[in-house]
Amino acid sequence: MKNFSEPLQSGKLTQEQALEIFDQLPLAEADFMTGHWRGRELITGHPMEGLLEASGWYGKSFFDPENVHPLVFGSRQKKFSGKPRLLFRLSVLPVPKFLIRPLMLLIRPLIQTRSSKARLRMMTYRGKVSATMIYDDLPICDTFRKITDRQVMGLMDRKGMEKPYFFTLEKED
Repeated sequence: MKNFSEPLQSGKLTQEQALEIFDQLPLAEADFMTGHWRGRELITGHPMEGLLEASGWYGKSFFDPENVHPLVFGSRQKKFSGKPRLLFRLSVLPVPKFLIRPLMLLIRPLIQTRSSKARLRMMTYRGKVSATMIYDDLPICDTFRKITDRQVMGLMDRKGMEKPYFFTLEKED
């Protein structure tokens, strides 16, 4: 199998390149996803690009198949989980990206949660069964494929979204 770490490290790909890499990567098992993961957006021309980074997105936490925190914000030392439903509603507001992080700090008491907001299942997507995170309150699935033993490529598929949104996750110790 090809080594995809290098093209993914650049963080800039076309949608076609990202899909080609995603399709060739091996599946990620649900058990493999357990733990805390640091996220990074991949730049493919998707309309959502820059929003997660501007919001202070840190990554995702998988405690077990029934308890997943899909949107973790902050830093390694000080993290909090957010309510995806409210955050996706806010993402459609016409707010300049440089104001998103201050806005997030202001509304943190409204968006913060300690409750799981997703679950993890093995599902078929683009012809392969792989670990897929299903949001509890939104028509969104994130499917993961293994890059290395510590890194996955994620593809967010949202009902009504023309093209997928790509990101990578790196497992924390």
